Order: sequence, then C-alpha cells, then structure tokens
Amino acid sequence: MPKKTTRRTFLKRTIGSLFTVLGLSSGGYLYANKIEPSLLGIEHIHITHSLIPKSFDGTRIVQFSDTHLGFQYSLKQLKKLTNQINELKPDLIFFTGDLMDEPNKYTEINQLAQILEELHAPLGKFCIFGNHDHGGYGSDLYRKIMETANFTMLLNQSQAVKLMDGSRIYLLGIDDAMLGHPDLPSALKNVPKHHFIILLSHAPDLADDALQYPIHWQISGHSHAGQVKIPFFGALITPPFGQKYPEGLYTLGAENQLRLYVNRGIGTTRLPFRFLAKPELTVFTLESKKA
Repeated sequence: MPKKTTRRTFLKRTIGSLFTVLGLSSGGYLYANKIEPSLLGIEHIHITHSLIPKSFDGTRIVQFSDTHLGFQYSLKQLKKLTNQINELKPDLIFFTGDLMDEPNKYTEINQLAQILEELHAPLGKFCIFGNHDHGGYGSDLYRKIMETANFTMLLNQSQAVKLMDGSRIYLLGIDDAMLGHPDLPSALKNVPKHHFIILLSHAPDLADDALQYPIHWQISGHSHAGQVKIPFFGALITPPFGQKYPEGLYTLGAENQLRLYVNRGIGTTRLPFRFLAKPELTVFTLESKKA
C-alpha cells in the first residue's frame, strides 16, 4: 500500500521543491503557473494486437482525464477542450476520472452536462470514477452529469463495442482505488474469452493487479505526471496508486502481455503549477495484426 501523502505534506514538499527548481525567479513562476498549464499536448499511440478485429483498423479513441474543474480550470477552457476533441474526429471517447476538484463546492455544476454532451463519438463515450469524483460527496453528482451528457459509466462493469459486421472489442471500467472499491473479477464477469480487452482505471498502479487477468491494454490518468518534474530526476510528488507508473507507455509482464498508458491529465490539483508536465489529450488508433 503506497504511503499516504497528506494535503499539508504535499503542499509543503511540492512548493519547496518547485521554487528550488525555478530558482525563485518570477519568470519561472509565471511559466509554471500560467503558461505550461495552457500548453495542450496531443499524443498519438497505436494499439496493435492480434485479437483486434480487422474491421476495427483505424478506429480512433480520444482520452481526456483529470480536468479538476474549479481549481484553476474553467468552463470556458472546458468548452475549448470539447471543440479540440471533436476536431480529432474520435470514434470513441474515454474520460478517465476527476471531472471536478471538489464536486460539492463547484458552483457551475448545472452547465457541465450541456458542454460534455457536445462531444461526439459514433461508437460511444465512456467514463469511470476518479478519487475526486467520489470526494466531497460527489459520486451521485458526477454520475448524473456524465449520464446526462450521454456517457456510459463503467463501474466495475464491461461493455462490448460492436461494429455492423458483428465484430467487437470489450471495455472494462473499474472504480477508483483511493476512495472507491475496484473489482476486476466483477468487471470481467460477462466478457467472453478470446476478445480484445481495454481496461479503464483511474489509478495506473492497479496495472499490477490487471496483469493477473486476460487484459491487453490499460488506460489511466490520476498522476498528472507529477505536475512538477525535475530534469534527470522525474516527478517530485505523485499520488497514492500513481507512483509506480506516473506517465506514458509501459509494457508489463514476463511475456509483455499488458500495455499501460498513463495520461498526464488536463487540469491541476493542490497546486496551480505544471512544470515539464504539460496537459495532454491522447489519441489511440486501433490496428489488427496477424497472430
């Protein structure tokens, strides 16, 4: 079990380290506070596997994560983000948790569903719970927003994604590791053998558990790549369940049976800074290959 990082410890350690990295300069502070948090990177990843049906070749998935609305991220920014996602012409959209920073304190909650409803993906929009979605008695608020916006909530559940020719892949979604109750066996209960499976888990470090099951890819968020990184050292502070795999692409297992991708997220939390950890949208393209 990762050691718990309290809010006070997180703030104290990160502020001290940040100002050390930035040399106490006003220019460095401005960059980390205002500039980098607005620099959206778009990462392109190919998902290739022999169990992906040929008819899924070229299917595009866009993942976004960790908007943390209400803490340095606004509705205006969210509207811009939805336009950017739609311009990528996704077939599927995944949101991997932490919509609002403090759901029970967010004052513009009634406008969220209308904005998120504008996201278009012909094969479906899917979401899971993050720790902030449960925090502040937010579980029901978050679920209502996402379902009103036509997202399918996967809470320890599976969902087949089907094409007209009958071919399919399967999505799994599990609950958050910090404040929820993730249950992989329940999520896999109705998934037949010999099909391609993608797991959505807010917490990337649960990939070590996913290795024990017939799961081929895991897509996560949560860690924000540490939000602040030191060159040649890496992330300064990472949250529980986001410490072992803080960002990017990993290949896991003795037979390389699981791929994990960890998105850097969109917003910030605890501290209004990003340094060498710019926000991210991820575009995944499915490709079948011969066994």
